Amino acid sequence: MSKNKVQISQLRTHLRFTWKNKLRLIIQKMKIGKIANSVYIENNVKFIRYKKNISIDENVVIKEGARICSCNNDAIISIGKRTTIGYHTFIFASSSITIGDDCLIAPFVYLVDSNHKILKSEKINLQANETAPIRIGNDVWIASNVTILKGVNIGDGAVIAANSVVNSDVGAYEIFGGSPAKKIKDRI
Repeated sequence: MSKNKVQISQLRTHLRFTWKNKLRLIIQKMKIGKIANSVYIENNVKFIRYKKNISIDENVVIKEGARICSCNNDAIISIGKRTTIGYHTFIFASSSITIGDDCLIAPFVYLVDSNHKILKSEKINLQANETAPIRIGNDVWIASNVTILKGVNIGDGAVIAANSVVNSDVGAYEIFGGSPAKKIKDRI
């Protein structure tokens, strides 16, 4: 077997569906809007608030400590096939967050589709949020400690470097990094 095939198979080969994983999935099926039978949910994963607005497709892996929150009755979260959500990743939607198929989202990633207004004439905690959907295409890798802000579209095959803050769109097969994130180069 080639080195590439070993690395590809290693990602999911070591997952073991124990009775605890199966029980967690059964419990979440009663709460979440749509969740496939083959979803792997580790311990201490929390689905928060409007859980019926969350959709998780087949063969998704959600690692320990992840928080997935549909913040209001109209907020939608959709996670595509074979996507991995890393340890302690937070996904908070006030509008919508869509994550495509075959994505790798590393630990400590923060996706939030809203931001507080900051008018000087009113206390910040009394001001409404501004929201705009986040869309992440297929085959995207988001490295550790990345923050993706409201209104961002990330194209298919894009890569976001560790510790980046993404506040603008990323084209298909582009590699972005930094704070704020800027294009580094294209994938080859």
